[in-house]
Amino acid sequence: MIGRAPDGSIHISLKVVPGARRDQIVGMLGQRLKVRVAAPPEDGRANQAVCRVIADAVGVKPSAVSVVVGVSSPEKIVRVEGVTEDDAKRGLGLS
Repeated sequence: MIGRAPDGSIHISLKVVPGARRDQIVGMLGQRLKVRVAAPPEDGRANQAVCRVIADAVGVKPSAVSVVVGVSSPEKIVRVEGVTEDDAKRGLGLS
């Protein structure tokens, strides 16, 4: 679910639900973290919202978060720079 990449960044597996009532981290869904975003899945708006939600939770700038797998899929992997694995887990409510 959360792992360290060779470059030192953190990778987080997500299940994203776009078009939700509000942005929120729901919790674990199997081996993925479920995230709801209000943005629709059009023109990358949901991906941008996901990056903002994850960045806010772990305490980094939104530019430090990027979707590396699943740009057009609800199952994604995001890359987060500038945070430790333990801090990411705490911020996401997983520890």
